[in-house]
Amino acid sequence: MGTPVLWLAFLVGVVVVVAIDLFAAGGKEITPRKAGIWTAIWVSLSLSFAGYLHWAYGTTVSVPFVTAYVIEYALSVDNLFVFIVIFNTFKVTNRQQHRLLYWGIIGAFVMRGLLIFAGTALVSKAHWVLAFFGVFLLYTAYKLLFINEEEEVHPEDNPLFKWGRRVLPVAKEDHGLHFFAKENGKRVVTTLFLVLLVVETSDVLFALDSIPAVMGITQDPFLIFSSNACAILGLRSLFFLVNSLMTRFRYLKVGLGVILAFVGIKLIFESFFGEWAHQHETLVITTSLSVIMLSLVVSIVASSLIKPRPAEKLEAPKERESADV
Repeated sequence: MGTPVLWLAFLVGVVVVVAIDLFAAGGKEITPRKAGIWTAIWVSLSLSFAGYLHWAYGTTVSVPFVTAYVIEYALSVDNLFVFIVIFNTFKVTNRQQHRLLYWGIIGAFVMRGLLIFAGTALVSKAHWVLAFFGVFLLYTAYKLLFINEEEEVHPEDNPLFKWGRRVLPVAKEDHGLHFFAKENGKRVVTTLFLVLLVVETSDVLFALDSIPAVMGITQDPFLIFSSNACAILGLRSLFFLVNSLMTRFRYLKVGLGVILAFVGIKLIFESFFGEWAHQHETLVITTSLSVIMLSLVVSIVASSLIKPRPAEKLEAPKERESADV
């Protein structure tokens, strides 16, 4: 549905708000309070854009956008826990985290844009791919609901990080917020740059879950990209907010698992009964949004009201050898 003018206007808007975000942060330490304020700003901007889509194109466009945005934003919360592990492993400071997330967002726009266009082109050529995506999401939901993978996250074992250590000239000294530096007249990369590679490759892996989930709501490239972009824009501030509240979302994985299972079943259904789904598009979209919002609300409320038993409290993770940034 995206016209060239709409695409251009949206991309220009993204560049402007990213520049404002960088200028406002200025490399300063991000406090939980500041993170909460910026999170509210990003959500408000995204909902304002949804309001424009509703005014210009109606509910058949605005509701899929909001639904896709909610899915992407909700999944990003779970993904942020992996970023927390990455930053703790490499002992990344608060200011360095901001810089990594900022450039990580820039890279995410490019990588996700390529994945989105490839995915939508594939679906347009072979509609049965939706069923494959559906099965993949059901498997991902199963892992979220029944398999504890927290102990399996070891970012220092990332192949790209190990390749960079082996092939690239890596700085021996600390160079603060810089990705590149000079030592003894030689151009070198810093460990912070290697951590950026880990963040970027991790985001690509996350996109393999989130993009098929969003395609379960709409196959329109503009709606998929814009909903991803709006969620990614708020990722940096959301990270610092979640980092300060991470122990309060015990049941979030359950809610996300239910959402992915629902979208997976929906994709499989649409691959066989696409004509019926198209004829009842409004019903399908509103049902999807209702199930997703209900799953998130119930998981968040349950996390707030149900206190963990002493046996359920998490023990301090065992220390692993880490690389200082």
